[in-house]
Amino acid sequence: MTRMFAAAFAAITLAVAPAFGAGPAVDAAAKSSVNPIAIAMFIGFVMLTLGITYWAAKRTRSASHFYTAGGGITGLQNGLAIAGDYMSAATLLGLTAMVYTTGYDGYIYMIAFFVGWPIILFLMAERLRNLGRYTFADITSYRLDQGRVRTMAAISSLTVVCFYLIAQMVGAGQLIKLLFGLDYIVALFIVGGLMMIYVTFGGMIATTWVQIIKACMLLAGGTLVMLLAVSRFGFSYTTLVNEATAVHKLGFKLFAPGALLADPVNAVSLGIGLMFGTAGLPHILMRFFTVSDAKAARKSVLYASGFVGYFFNIVFLMGLSAIVIVGTNPQYFEGGQIGGRIIGGGNMVVMHLANAVGGELLLGFLAAVAFATILAVVSGLALAGASAISHDLYARVIMKGKASEKSELRVSKIASIGLGIVAITLGILFERMNVAFMVGLAFGIAASANFPVLILSMYWPGLTTRGAIVGGYAGLLSAVILVVLSKLVWVSVLGNAQAIFPYDQPALFSMPLAFLVTIVVSMLDRSRAAEAEKKAFGDQYVRAQTGYGAAQASSH
Repeated sequence: MTRMFAAAFAAITLAVAPAFGAGPAVDAAAKSSVNPIAIAMFIGFVMLTLGITYWAAKRTRSASHFYTAGGGITGLQNGLAIAGDYMSAATLLGLTAMVYTTGYDGYIYMIAFFVGWPIILFLMAERLRNLGRYTFADITSYRLDQGRVRTMAAISSLTVVCFYLIAQMVGAGQLIKLLFGLDYIVALFIVGGLMMIYVTFGGMIATTWVQIIKACMLLAGGTLVMLLAVSRFGFSYTTLVNEATAVHKLGFKLFAPGALLADPVNAVSLGIGLMFGTAGLPHILMRFFTVSDAKAARKSVLYASGFVGYFFNIVFLMGLSAIVIVGTNPQYFEGGQIGGRIIGGGNMVVMHLANAVGGELLLGFLAAVAFATILAVVSGLALAGASAISHDLYARVIMKGKASEKSELRVSKIASIGLGIVAITLGILFERMNVAFMVGLAFGIAASANFPVLILSMYWPGLTTRGAIVGGYAGLLSAVILVVLSKLVWVSVLGNAQAIFPYDQPALFSMPLAFLVTIVVSMLDRSRAAEAEKKAFGDQYVRAQTGYGAAQASSH
C-alpha cells in the first residue's frame, strides 16, 4: 500500500510540476497569467492533503473504514465535513456573483439551498444513522427486495453523481484555467488524479479530513474578505446598503424580489428541487453513517446548518460590498469600461474583491481555497458513486451478500479509479456546454427519485417493493425527460426553436409524481410479499427509534 501510494504521489507530482512551469500559452481572455502566490498555496494544500491521505491509507483496514471512516467521526468534525461537502465553488463564486448582479434574488436562492437542512435534522438524521450502514440504499431496501430496490437506488445515485461530477469538473477546468493560468485539460487531469488518490487510498477518512480542511479554509477566507470589505463602510450595514443602491443600476430594487420570482411556477419548482434535493444527495446522506450514533448525527446537521447559514450571510455581504468596491473600479473591467464585461467573467467578482481589499496575497489564498473546494466536493461524489457500485450493486445485487470484504474493497477502489476517468472524460466532452442544467438535473433527480422513496421507507408502513421501484423510476425518468424538454436543453443545447416543457426546473412536477406513483402502486399491491413487507415495518420502526442493532463505530 505504501509503495502504491508513493508511486501515485510521484505521478501526480510529475503531472503538476511541468503544468505550472509552462505558464500561459493561449489567449489571455481564456487563460490568466500565473499567480505564484496562488500556486504556492495550492501546492501547500495538495502536500497537506496527500500527507493526510497517506496517514488515512494506513488506517483504512476494512470496508467500514473505507465507506464510513469506521463510524468514528465526531459530530463537530462531521458537521464541518458536511459543510465542506455542500459548499462548492458555485457557492463561493456563483452566489457572490448573483448577489452582485441581482441583489435580493441571490439571497432568496441561498435560502432555497439552506431550508433543506431542517428537513434532514428533524425528519431524517436519526433514522439515517440507525437504519443505514454504508449507503442510503441500506435504508430504502431495509424491509424490501434487496436486489431490485438497491439496483434502482444505485442507478439514481450514479445518475446524480455523474451530472454533479460533470458540473464540478467543467467548472474546475474553467476556474483553474482562469486562476492559475493552466490549460483546461491539464486542470481536469490534476483534479481527477488527486480525487482518485484521495478516495482510492484514503477512503472516507481521507475524504472527511480533506472536506474539514477545505471548510475551515473557506470559512476563514470568506470571513477575512468580508471583514476587510465591510471595513471600507465603517462596519455599517446601512452605509453599505446606501452606497450599493446608489451605484447599482437597479437602485433600491436591488433589495426587492426580481427576475427569479417573475415566474412563480418556475420559482416554486426551483425551491422544491433545492430543498428536497439536498435531502436526497447521496454524498450528503452518506456522511451520516460516519458518526457513532444518532445523537452525533443530529449534532452533525446542527453544526453543518450553522456553518452553511453563516457562510451564506458572508456571501451576501461580499456580493453587496463588491457592487461598490469592484463595480466602480475600471481595473476589473475589460477595456476599463465600468459596467462592461468583468475580467475573467462574472463569476470572478469575489476574486476581484479579494484582490481589492487584500492584494495578491489574499487573492492567492482565495484561489487556493476555490481549488480546495472543488477537490473536496468531487472526492465526496466519487466516494458516493464508488459505494453505490461496490456495496449496492456488486456486494448485494450481483454477489447477493456473499462477497468477501476484501473483494468488495477491491471493487470500490477500481470503481473510484473508473469514476475518476469518467469524470475527466465527461469534463473534456462537455467543456463548452452550459452546465447549469446539469446541477438542476442533479437536484431534480435527487428530489424526485431518491427523496420520495427514502422518506416513505422511513415513515410509511404501506410501502412495498413494487411501489418503491415504479415510483423511483417514475421520478428519475420524469425529471430527466422534463429537463431535456426544457429551454435549457431543448433550445439552448439541441437548437430547437421552442421548448416543449415551459419551465426550467422539473421538481414541482416530477417529485409529486414519484410520491403519487409510489403510494398508488403500493396500495394496489396485494401480493404475499407486499403483506410481509408491510408487517416488517414494526421491527424497522423499533430500530429507527432506538438504534438497537445499528452498525457500531470501530476503532481506528
